[in-house]
Amino acid sequence: MSVIEVSELRKSYGGRAVVDGVSFAVEEGEIFGILGPNGAGKTTTVECVEGLRVPDAGRVRVTGLDPIADHEKVARVLGAQLQESELQAKLTVREALELYASFYPSPADWRPLAERLGLAEKLTTRFAKLSGGQKQRLFIALALVGNPRVVVLDELTTGLDPRARRDTWQLIEDVRAGGVTVLLVTHFMEEAQRLCDRIAVIDGGRIAALDTPDGLIRRSAGSTVISFTPSAPLDEGDLNALPELASLAHKDGRITLSGTDATVNAVITLLARHHITAHQLRVTDATLDDAFLDLTEAAS
Repeated sequence: MSVIEVSELRKSYGGRAVVDGVSFAVEEGEIFGILGPNGAGKTTTVECVEGLRVPDAGRVRVTGLDPIADHEKVARVLGAQLQESELQAKLTVREALELYASFYPSPADWRPLAERLGLAEKLTTRFAKLSGGQKQRLFIALALVGNPRVVVLDELTTGLDPRARRDTWQLIEDVRAGGVTVLLVTHFMEEAQRLCDRIAVIDGGRIAALDTPDGLIRRSAGSTVISFTPSAPLDEGDLNALPELASLAHKDGRITLSGTDATVNAVITLLARHHITAHQLRVTDATLDDAFLDLTEAAS
């Protein structure tokens, strides 16, 4: 069952199309990621899903409800952590959590949330005195305190240190395990690859690709990377003639190639033919970062 449906969504500002015909569906219990360069239209898209912006055209539904016409009902099933948020400066963490919990008929117990997000020691601290990372963790807690069926997280772990980021990833996986559908906007490739079941890559207001993380990586021009330092020079023409070669780079005597398994096999054959030893040979799969760069460059 599709919990979120977006069809031919369009939104323009000053005559410029920020979102230009975006369509996707998020299935129940899924962690669905949205990736894209700055200004690609990611946040505008999710703000239309949240009912914070009115689309110029297209159709958006959250659990079958229109986020604009049925805004009050949508607010009861959808939690949101916005990219930029503020609270009243003198409000304490406890007061904020209690206040937001009071908005919902069956809120979550905010105490375990506060503990899990490292806020238990900050309950009496005023919002203005929180660090940037602490504010971010508070907003995540506020997005979850209403026991939402769907939660939208925009730049989830911005401002968090590496340990807090990984703890938050585990929290989101636990949230999904509890039956909550997650729409995640991020620019951290490791985060998207770790958490997301499927990812939409948005570039220039349009979807450049939509697939699983592994599927996007397989689309990368260079799905396999091989690097080594040759014991003797290799002919540049031989390297450029390698089958399915996507890229070739030289740095400090080290050669790095990206391509496919066919490229790797051909390199090994080339080295053997010329009796050249490959020192510090490394063969790795491409990453989501590689795929993202390929997809957005292709779309631009």
